[in-house]
Amino acid sequence: QVQLVESGGGLVQAGGSLRLSCAASGSIYSINTMGWYRQAPGKQREWVAHMTDDGSTNYAYPVKGRFTISGDSGGNTVYLQMNNLKPEDTAVYYCFADLEDRPGVPSTRYWGQGTQVAVSS
Repeated sequence: QVQLVESGGGLVQAGGSLRLSCAASGSIYSINTMGWYRQAPGKQREWVAHMTDDGSTNYAYPVKGRFTISGDSGGNTVYLQMNNLKPEDTAVYYCFADLEDRPGVPSTRYWGQGTQVAVSS
């Protein structure tokens, strides 16, 4: 059993900052990638950013230069520092992890429960 627990969402004014955290726990052998998606009301879930196990990071164009993804030394926690937030960043943010829960099995994607981010103008 694998769990992803997110925290750090909230309400902030435009131009403000928030930091999201996501901790993976449970039966984990190896984490390949951790990252974030978001889903705004009435829209499809969209990819935001991710970090691979070698430390490489990638960002969606709308957040590049404003958001920073990072991880802890243990490799089971990922953070999303969100600066200069805009009203269009309002969404539920979902953490994901592509991981193997034991040796020799394909990687499986797990999701967190989501955390709400609301940015007022």
